Amino acid sequence: MIARLDDGGRPVRASWRSYLRRDWIFTLAVALFVGIIVWFGRSVHDFFVPTTATLSVPTFIGQTVGDASSEAYHAGLRTQVAARQISDRYPRDVVMDQQPPPGARVRKGRQISFIVSTGVQINAMPDLRYQSMREAGLDLSRLHLQLSATKYVQSDEVPPNHIVDQDPAPLSNVREGTPVTLTVSKGGASQLLVPNFVGETIDSARDDAARSKIHLGQLVWMPLGASGPPHGTIVRQTPSAGSKVDAFTPVSLEVSAGPHESGYILRQVHLLASVPADQSSDKPVRVRVTVTDATGKWNLYDAYAQPGQKLDFNVSALGTSLVDFFVNDALVAESRLGAEPPNAYEHRGPSSPAPRASAKP
Repeated sequence: MIARLDDGGRPVRASWRSYLRRDWIFTLAVALFVGIIVWFGRSVHDFFVPTTATLSVPTFIGQTVGDASSEAYHAGLRTQVAARQISDRYPRDVVMDQQPPPGARVRKGRQISFIVSTGVQINAMPDLRYQSMREAGLDLSRLHLQLSATKYVQSDEVPPNHIVDQDPAPLSNVREGTPVTLTVSKGGASQLLVPNFVGETIDSARDDAARSKIHLGQLVWMPLGASGPPHGTIVRQTPSAGSKVDAFTPVSLEVSAGPHESGYILRQVHLLASVPADQSSDKPVRVRVTVTDATGKWNLYDAYAQPGQKLDFNVSALGTSLVDFFVNDALVAESRLGAEPPNAYEHRGPSSPAPRASAKP
């Protein structure tokens, strides 16, 4: 430090104003520093330790979201739905958990987070049999069911990668998240040799097919007139004898209606119908299946069924025939079983007996 000197070489003292100015600046800096430290400490303290102006968090668990939000508002608290979860204890839209918990001390204006129940949706288990794995997966996803296990078995009736069986069973009551086990076909024997059914009776053909693991498909009863073979005799088959087919490939048979039947073809068909699934409701619907053939129009099925339910029918129809599928009196599907050939009545003479109608299922 270099001091100022007067004309005689003696040091000159600094003026009192200079010292005063430097002391004031130092004091102000110290005061500002202390104020910042106090403010920061108070802020940290208030953050971790609420002030005396706190309130106890009420219990919102068990209340509906609307009631809980209203009570929180009047208590000076804010609310937010943090998550929604499935619960078999709390109904839909009821608070099942909260944060902070009941009884905690918080400042006014604090936000309370709610965990709200979505309830448990009870549905009828869809009938997945004969569906492909993709179709079954879509049905399970739609109802929020969980595919937990898949078993593969050989099947002579169901094509590969299609459902053979299921657990839970069709139409049983299931909740969202229920685990489902599917039994899936991996096909039957690689190739089967088709026996010769021509000339056999229909009963013998069924026995031979069972022994050979051949699946019989459509049976068409043919009116072959007076020169035709006896009633129930196989006259033609498709595929032909000696062909190699998969185990689930059906073999169709044409059967003689007998020498006293002419003019109409009697068809016996197996039908598998699925009740359309309704996304908005799982209530039973009225299903009516009608058959129109040479004997007139009659109901094959008239009852209530669950959406997604599968219905199996063995239909016997005479002549040109149609099957109509109604849901709640609305036509949803129509299937033609067969049409009478143009010359169907040429073999029928004046003395020939009238055609006998098949027995209704």
